[in-house]
Amino acid sequence: MPYWLMKTEPDTFSIDDLANMPDQTTIWDGVRNYQARNYIRDKIKIDDNILIYHSSCRNIGIVGWATVVRDAYPDPTQFDPSSRYYDPKATEENPRWFSVDVKFNNKFNQLVSLATLKDIDGLKALPLVKKGSRLSVMPVSNSEWKIINALAN
Repeated sequence: MPYWLMKTEPDTFSIDDLANMPDQTTIWDGVRNYQARNYIRDKIKIDDNILIYHSSCRNIGIVGWATVVRDAYPDPTQFDPSSRYYDPKATEENPRWFSVDVKFNNKFNQLVSLATLKDIDGLKALPLVKKGSRLSVMPVSNSEWKIINALAN
């Protein structure tokens, strides 16, 4: 089963926000990086598991996980001129950006900080810990998933 990590800014949308959504499910929208878009559009599938990573905040790190419950579809925010994610070059016939729906599974007992992740030998290949990596969506290997979950509980 493929695993992923998705970044979110908790001031905008946190894992607690996801847990409080109706059916604990929401669209994962607003991704505006082509490599991250390609992962969403071409690789991420229903039942894939996603680590939720809080970024651009005081306590940076992985806070829990969710599951994909709907395959990729055009991100509706790209078509909405009132959205901060509006893209005037996107059309219904040729969408540029894609979303998936995710469902809350679990909030970790403790945050797994970026500093902790960087110190674990088994996580050295994780794109998140590599210098200059700014992707908001990235793959996670089976062994990395296991290590991170062990750190969280």
